[in-house]
Amino acid sequence: YNMITQGIANFINLEDTEMFNNQDTGKYSIMLTIDDDQVKILEDAGVKVKEYKNQKQRKFVTRYAGFEVLDVDGNPTSKNIPYGSTVRVLWEAGKPHPIHGSSPYFKKIKVLELAEHDVEGSEDF
Repeated sequence: YNMITQGIANFINLEDTEMFNNQDTGKYSIMLTIDDDQVKILEDAGVKVKEYKNQKQRKFVTRYAGFEVLDVDGNPTSKNIPYGSTVRVLWEAGKPHPIHGSSPYFKKIKVLELAEHDVEGSEDF
């Protein structure tokens, strides 16, 4: 069944598949930083959550290139989501693995709030 997780997007590979040690994984992925309420929903579904610099994170993946990225109004938008944007991910848990738990496979991503990246004076940097 489908579940929804909301968080802050970082490590985003939606336009091209992810590379790992110079190998193409064949997967599109998005890593979310999530709060404790979201962590509980994931863990209840058998999905393990990692911690990085005191923040809880989880990666969502898909091999299906036809997934949609929607804007806040539900219209298709760019797969180029800026780091730090607030997103909601519609996902489904894969088959449970005894060690790694279930993998969350995303189906759709909705961008709730785009991160602003034009910092004052950054043109000169």
